[in-house]
Amino acid sequence: MSYTLIGKHEKDSRANRDGYVSAMLEMMETNKDLIHIDCDLMGCINTGKLLKAFPGQTFNAGIAEQNAMGVAAGMAATGLDVFIHSFGCFAARRMFDQAFLAAGYSKLPVHVIGSDPGVCAAFNGATHMPFEDCALYMSVPESVVIDSCDYAQTYALTKKLAKVPGLSYMRLIRKGFTTVYADGSDFEIGKGVTLRDGTDVTIIASGILVDEALKAEEQLAAKGVSARVIDMHTWKPLDAELILKAAKETGAIVTAENHQVSCGLGSAVSNVLTDQCLVPLERIGIQEQFGQVGPQDYLMEQYHLLAADIVAAAEKAIARKEK
Repeated sequence: MSYTLIGKHEKDSRANRDGYVSAMLEMMETNKDLIHIDCDLMGCINTGKLLKAFPGQTFNAGIAEQNAMGVAAGMAATGLDVFIHSFGCFAARRMFDQAFLAAGYSKLPVHVIGSDPGVCAAFNGATHMPFEDCALYMSVPESVVIDSCDYAQTYALTKKLAKVPGLSYMRLIRKGFTTVYADGSDFEIGKGVTLRDGTDVTIIASGILVDEALKAEEQLAAKGVSARVIDMHTWKPLDAELILKAAKETGAIVTAENHQVSCGLGSAVSNVLTDQCLVPLERIGIQEQFGQVGPQDYLMEQYHLLAADIVAAAEKAIARKEK
């Protein structure tokens, strides 16, 4: 694992979906058993490029997500490595029964890509705003669950997922995103990345909250607080070793996620701490709420997913530690 942190809080001119598409194009060139299935969203995720370059390896299953998952599992059962995409709400809620039984229970290499997770669904609104997608896939035995944050990470982890022998789920931002890592950065499934070192509190974030965590670290530093920042891109298998090290060395934890905290990254981290190292934990994320319509920046403010919210949670966790 090697990476270069940029962390300048700047928007990338590219679409994040192209990190996935670029990785798939490269892999399909040499792996004729690699398949992509889409649910009538090729224009949305730019996988029309795959269809044009590799028409024998790219399929449009139409707006029939449950059937698409059945097709994906059937193809995987013949020895193919299958990626399947839909919006996160459909990739999780709509096709979950088929994913659980046809792919998960059967231990088949089906890799589900869920785009526009959580508040990233923005103007698509409440019905298309999955705050529980990772929770569903985390409940499948031996599954892999990833929340990628930018182009470089999406590209690298797509290539790693192609080697996973069973069911996986990766949620990703589809279009605009803030650059965290330089191109060429590499990551390992199941291994978190320490982006900033610190001694007073640890912020564990993923996805769009990684950049907010880095902003929060800067704001805390201005107040004389030393915060460690960890990008926990893989929620399952979780890097418990890194979490425990941070808990023992800083004594307080804040998690930050674009997902329901009761069944996502925060709860997974809580399970580790409860079992092995009980320290104050504050969780930033969706608090038992449904989605709504609006621009992403507005929604992040409404759901308290901003750096200022992480700062407040960190200060609360430190105060609890000191008591």
